[in-house]
Amino acid sequence: MTAEATTEARQLPYILAITEGVRQSLQEYDTSFLAGEDVGLAGSVFRIYKGLYAEFGPERVIDSPISESGLIGLGVGAGATGLRPMIDIMFSDFIGECMDEIANQLAKTRYMFGGKTTLPVTVLTMGGGGINLAAQHSQSLEAWLCHIPGLKVMMPATPHDVKGAIIAANRDENPVFVIMNKASLGITGEVPEEPYAVNIGEAIVRREGSNFTIVAIGRMMHEAMTATEILEKDGIDVEVIDPLTLQPLDTETILTSVRKTHRALVVHEAVRFGGIGAEIAAQIQENAFDDLDAPVGRIGAPFSPVPFSPPLEQAYLPNAQKIADGVKDLIGLD
Repeated sequence: MTAEATTEARQLPYILAITEGVRQSLQEYDTSFLAGEDVGLAGSVFRIYKGLYAEFGPERVIDSPISESGLIGLGVGAGATGLRPMIDIMFSDFIGECMDEIANQLAKTRYMFGGKTTLPVTVLTMGGGGINLAAQHSQSLEAWLCHIPGLKVMMPATPHDVKGAIIAANRDENPVFVIMNKASLGITGEVPEEPYAVNIGEAIVRREGSNFTIVAIGRMMHEAMTATEILEKDGIDVEVIDPLTLQPLDTETILTSVRKTHRALVVHEAVRFGGIGAEIAAQIQENAFDDLDAPVGRIGAPFSPVPFSPPLEQAYLPNAQKIADGVKDLIGLD
């Protein structure tokens, strides 16, 4: 047996894949820097930037004042003048503090300058619940960002994709939000050591199937994959699509799947009402209505703030069993 045959692919947890993605982005461009609250000496509250301050120094890993508006303003100014900033917004819940800078400056500057300036700004932030951080630190607000023309929005679910998304965002000439998932920090997966970028705007078929499509966003991809094991016992062969990028959305990959399976369910952790799942469901019915054998289903959180209580939070969040039950309901199985 050759050495190559015995070599196993390198496994890395999601948390270290983030660190590696940022490190290799800083190495790739001398014009890149990371700025945010507690990103330097502390390595962030999640320790996702541990070691970078010592490696790159305070001029490239910058501990900022507590001002999300100032941070996004820094990103806009730095990006417009030739740098490639990576801005950390500690929790996605805090984007409300800087929404004017996001919606009216970050998203619109390149358009309003007629394309004469680029804005290669990466915004890294943590979204989602599941670790009992209560209503102000557990929200999924990606739909806010997807509604603003001029922004790209990614929600990587795996260690491989979170590293590749960070590098792809840092190479892009437009503002890109990479919404990471705090409940996924311990998930381990294959991550190549060399720098690489995933394709922005390209969905991933996580599992091929023949008679049902689940479009699963962010961490819900893992729940959907578990749900396929439950459904397989009933002879339901599910295809799982991970959009990876929500803006721009790879509608064609989703439609190709639905045209094959004739049924679809969209799952996200965000509140169901007004979530990105509604847009995906609308695009399916507008473009593949004649291929559908049932209405497009949606699963999301109830219209409530995220509970602090651990049992209530688990009841609040979508999970594999709720997804499996949703599929069975659309097929007509009890």
